[in-house]
Amino acid sequence: MKDKLLLIDGHSILSRAFYGIPELNNSQGIHTNAVYGFLNILLKGLETEEADHLAVAFDLHHPTFRHALYPEYKGTRKPMPEELREQVPLMQELLRSMRIPILTMQGYEADDILGTIAKRMQAEGREVTIISGDRDLLQLADEHIKISIPKTVRGQTEVCHYFPAEVKAEWGVSPMEFIDWKALAGDSSDNIPGVAGFGDKTASWIIAHYHSIENAREHALDAEFRVPRKPKAGQMLLENWDIAALSKTLATIHTDVPIDFCYEDAAVRDMFNADSRTLVRRLELKTLLKRFEESALPTEQGSVSGIEPELFKEVTDPYIARVVFRDAEKSGAAGFCLRPEEDTENPFEKTTVLYFVLEGKRCYRFHGFDFREQLSRLSETTTLYTLNLKDQLHILELPREAKLHDLALCAYLINPLKDSYSYEDLARDFLDETLPTEKELSDKTDAGKYTAAVALLSHEAVFRRLRELESLSLYEEIERPLLRTLYDMEKEGVRVDREALVRYGKELSDGIERLRTQIYAECGEEFNINSTQQLGRILFEKMGLPGGRKTKTGYSTAADVLEKLSEEYRIVDDILQYRTYTKLNSTYAQGLLGCISEDGRIHGQFNQTVTATGRISSTEPNLQNIPIRTEMGRRFRQVFVPKPGCIFLDADYSQVELRILASLSGDEKLIAAYRNADDIHAVTASQVFHVPLSEVTPQLRRNAKAVNFGIVYGISAFGLSEGLSISRQEAKEYIERYFETYPAVKRYLDGEVAYAREHGFVKTLFGRRRPVPDIHASNFLRRSFSERVAMNSPIQGTAADIMKKAMNAVNQALREEGLRARIVLQVHDELLLETPVEEAERVEALLVEKMQGAAVLRVQLAATAARGENWEEAH
Repeated sequence: MKDKLLLIDGHSILSRAFYGIPELNNSQGIHTNAVYGFLNILLKGLETEEADHLAVAFDLHHPTFRHALYPEYKGTRKPMPEELREQVPLMQELLRSMRIPILTMQGYEADDILGTIAKRMQAEGREVTIISGDRDLLQLADEHIKISIPKTVRGQTEVCHYFPAEVKAEWGVSPMEFIDWKALAGDSSDNIPGVAGFGDKTASWIIAHYHSIENAREHALDAEFRVPRKPKAGQMLLENWDIAALSKTLATIHTDVPIDFCYEDAAVRDMFNADSRTLVRRLELKTLLKRFEESALPTEQGSVSGIEPELFKEVTDPYIARVVFRDAEKSGAAGFCLRPEEDTENPFEKTTVLYFVLEGKRCYRFHGFDFREQLSRLSETTTLYTLNLKDQLHILELPREAKLHDLALCAYLINPLKDSYSYEDLARDFLDETLPTEKELSDKTDAGKYTAAVALLSHEAVFRRLRELESLSLYEEIERPLLRTLYDMEKEGVRVDREALVRYGKELSDGIERLRTQIYAECGEEFNINSTQQLGRILFEKMGLPGGRKTKTGYSTAADVLEKLSEEYRIVDDILQYRTYTKLNSTYAQGLLGCISEDGRIHGQFNQTVTATGRISSTEPNLQNIPIRTEMGRRFRQVFVPKPGCIFLDADYSQVELRILASLSGDEKLIAAYRNADDIHAVTASQVFHVPLSEVTPQLRRNAKAVNFGIVYGISAFGLSEGLSISRQEAKEYIERYFETYPAVKRYLDGEVAYAREHGFVKTLFGRRRPVPDIHASNFLRRSFSERVAMNSPIQGTAADIMKKAMNAVNQALREEGLRARIVLQVHDELLLETPVEEAERVEALLVEKMQGAAVLRVQLAATAARGENWEEAH
């Protein structure tokens, strides 16, 4: 890298990033997609161009000299969307923190500044690259000035690079002639008028022959001035000469702007510093943060005065521990964190370490002795705060009566849109402090210290915010007890028949091999069936199958393309089967096998802080994703079996979300249908399609079912038409008839959208909030999505709350009655219990009772239970 300057057109690239990248918000609801995209382009540009100097030019949005000449200049442009406008100062703040010069000049546009700097640097013998989405800058292209324009080609971003030869090849004119071409053709984006009646082709012919509008004017009445299909072009040019001359002035980039610019000030240095790293963290641009963190110096990773404990002591003696715990009892609160760490005396062993923080920022590290009993006693008298409590209970189980609080869980209730609730997140959000992430720490034990310290120092602010949002009862009555319920489920695990799983895996492997052989025989050669490029070539070139859709990388072999061909072409049906077999084998047959513990059970994780709606999620492995729609998928449920002497009890809610919709909307027809124990889908079909109930066909009922559930999710006419394979107009009529049938449902859904517009969030029956930051977005797709979220979240979130209440009630009742049955799985509206045979009657009655009694609605909740020797049989 030597004497290479990269210049970026600020507003142009920021705008391109905004429209090219889907919605991104940080936890404060600030839009960040334009900043994210801009940074990616900037960093990629530096890498590609191997530039060692960098500057960014921005418009000031004050009237320029062009507006003085022509007040309508750029007058046709739409106002900048507010979501983009708010990101301009953010981007500039980030650039300053990265030590990157920002160039502006009142009265001039960014183009003029870029042109001026580029020509100056060229004169000094330097190489310059300008990145912009504006083709106006092509007039600056030179042997030492490269114009790079990002373009979207087939859905992918490609950067087109222009020197004079490339400009000539694409536009038929030289860079300087491009100005004259634009003077004739005009530019609707900048509202440059051009000559009325002249288009691109007319302008290209004139400039190709006469090279400038001035020369064209001199020859406008010559016999040779014969523009194809425009016989009066010469006369038109003369009559509109003033407009053409004005247009040329407007289109010309000025390269003599009186702006100060020092080349050395633009040297790329120290971009990834503490200031820029802090801002990137605050904006929560996590995929970019790695670039900033990897460049961080270890010397920058140290303490932050507001949080760093002022006193740190190692505690290896039970007597000292008692003294510390007495201090904790006196103060009434402490922060703690339990971590498994390497034993200093035996590096192959793990030992449990306790980080314990008291008021006054006194931090203690307990290790080398058994402190379990002391900590257990303390937890019953003193309020202890931490983060990710459930994980720590697996390290050291503490009493059910313990006064334990998980502040990560609280932070999730405050803002469920975030993707992490770590100690650095809480420090930033509630203490206005910046802490190094655990990855940044040179001493990993500091993570325990920071967790305990942040938990203690932030708890007052966190609980104050919970109270302000009226979410404290949701935490205390649902989420806090659920943490224990999920811990119990994870600890219990679910038993798997390993031999049956291996047998099914072998069956799938044999099926894969059989299908592979058939596919090779049908196409006449061997190839990589998993390669979309090779598969596309075989199907659409060699075999000549219809419907081939060429993409940038080859033919599309997506499921929707192949499914249309599968009935007519056996090879396509075999390929779809092959894909099903390979996915089932790799994801479930092999994937589940690797998750079975020594006790023969899978101890997966159930997560409270992942989904925005409040639903519980499952990971390591995802047991909620075990297939159920196909016979082959359901066979995996057969390998989940109870331990000897037990059976499975499976209970699920019936149409819980529709019952919630009826209750929340208060629609009397919908409520009456449930109270009369009618078939709700048949009733809806009768009402919507205007046929007697007795004449409702299975197809009409299926259509009505799709409408019923679609309404819950704010489905559009397009979505319903795709789902039912009907016209969009027909789907629109279905939805309109539905709302005519159930008018209170329409009022309720519209009311939720209106509430979201006014307040920026919606909430469930139990007070769970779901922020809807893009409800006022200028972008139609984002706004429409937010409106659907506003309709659906109160319903889906209420269903999630009801399931959580039921789980807590069942778990508590089983223990209070001394029953040995335990919840082992939760999947959406379904609970699976492992139950001793002799307890089956009592547990089944208890399970249905607690599930149906989890909430009192205008429409009674309904749950049904079944028994079985495996999960599939019980379901």
